[in-house]
Amino acid sequence: MVNSVRTATSSKTGGVLPEPHKTSFGLIRLVLTVIPGLLIGAAISKNIANFLEENDLFVPSDDDDDDD
Repeated sequence: MVNSVRTATSSKTGGVLPEPHKTSFGLIRLVLTVIPGLLIGAAISKNIANFLEENDLFVPSDDDDDDD
């Protein structure tokens, strides 16, 4: 039987290793995640709206604006 020792958090002598260095991108990561998501979502929505209007599945009418 093989003794397996997890060395990810401890050294061979049993001491706890220091936490690894973390590089935080913060605002840059947020912008690089949110902007493409918004652009892709807007493009998909625009394509679906054009498809629905071309196939007469949904055509907005001007009658809905009359609230007299």
